[in-house]
Amino acid sequence: MKEILFKGCGTAISTPFNEDGVNLEEFKRLVNYQIENKVDAIIVCGTTGESSTMTHDEKIATIKCAVETSAGRVPIIAGTGSNNTVQAIEMSQEVEKLGVDGLLVVTPYYNKTTQKGLVAHYKAIAESVKLPIILYSVPSRTGVNIAPATCLELSKIPNIVAIKEASGNLSQVAEIAHLCGDNLHIYSGNDDQVIPILSLGGLGVISVLSNVKPEFTHEMVAAYLHGNIEKAKEYQLKAIPLIKALFCEVNPIPVKAALNDLGFNYGIPRLPLIPMTDENHNKLKEELNKLQ
Repeated sequence: MKEILFKGCGTAISTPFNEDGVNLEEFKRLVNYQIENKVDAIIVCGTTGESSTMTHDEKIATIKCAVETSAGRVPIIAGTGSNNTVQAIEMSQEVEKLGVDGLLVVTPYYNKTTQKGLVAHYKAIAESVKLPIILYSVPSRTGVNIAPATCLELSKIPNIVAIKEASGNLSQVAEIAHLCGDNLHIYSGNDDQVIPILSLGGLGVISVLSNVKPEFTHEMVAAYLHGNIEKAKEYQLKAIPLIKALFCEVNPIPVKAALNDLGFNYGIPRLPLIPMTDENHNKLKEELNKLQ
C-alpha cells in the first residue's frame, strides 16, 4: 500500500490579497481557523488559492507561512503543477526544502499533452523529489483528463501516491479504483461527490466547501469513514445548496466572498477574476447562514 498523506477533509485553501501582495497575517488566521475546526490537511497554492495569478515569490512565501503556522499539526500539501515540466520540477524541489508534506500536481494545461506525455511529465517530476505526489485531474479547467489506464501506469511510480479526481465522472473513478487499488489513493475533487467517491474506496476530499465550513466537512467524511453512512449521506445532501452557491460563479470568486462574510479580510480575486455579483452574493449569504 502507498503512503497515505491524509484521510478526511483537506482544505484547498484560499489566498488573501491586499495592495502589498499576499496578506500573510490574514492567511495565518485562516490556517489556524481550519486546524482548530478539525480539517485533516491544508492544500496551498491550488486553483482555489489563485496560484495562476501569484508570482513565484508569493507562492513560496505563502507555502512557507502555511508550514510554519501548522507547525506539524496537519499535513501541508503544496500545489506545484505547471504546463512547463522544468518549472514544475524546480518549484517542487524548492518547496520540498520548506518542509511540506506532499505535492499536488495538476495536469499540463493549454499546451496539454497525450496520455504518454502525462506519464513522462509526472515521471520526471516524481524522480526529482522524494515527496509523495497527488495527481490532479480537472479536465474542465485544463482540457486534459488522466485516463484510468494512465493512472495505472503512474501508480507504478513509488512516490505517486494519490489522485485528486475532479472529472465529475464517477464511472471513471470506479475504474481507477478497480485498476489501481491501494497503489493510488483517491480524493474527491468535487464537494458534491464526496460520499459517492468514498463509497468507491476514496479516502476523503480536497475541498472548497471546507474553507467556510471546515468542521462540517470534516464531520461528513469522518462519519462515512467510521461507518455512519446515514449521517454522512445526510451531511452531503444538506450541503448541496451551499455547494451550488459556492460554484455559481467561477471558483474561487464565491468562496472569497463567503470568507469576507465570515469576518476574514480576504479582499477580492485578482484579474481576470472579478468580484461576485450582488444577486449571487445574496444567495450565497443565505445558504451560508442556513448550513449549520
